[in-house]
Amino acid sequence: MNEIERIRHMSARELALFGMQDLAYVKPVAVDNTVGYAVHAADGTQIAILPDRSLAFATVRQHDLEPLSVH
Repeated sequence: MNEIERIRHMSARELALFGMQDLAYVKPVAVDNTVGYAVHAADGTQIAILPDRSLAFATVRQHDLEPLSVH
């Protein structure tokens, strides 16, 4: 079965997870009364906390992931 056929036959759960391995979420967090930026894998696992948003996005991209902002 080729890739297009495989996608056409995905379950609802498989479709919901499609591409998730390519994403990381960045959200502001408080660390010792200072704002930091937590990086989370698509499944919610925290990967890192960085001191600023630009550095968090650059770090995510350096690892060949697409950063998404979470408010």
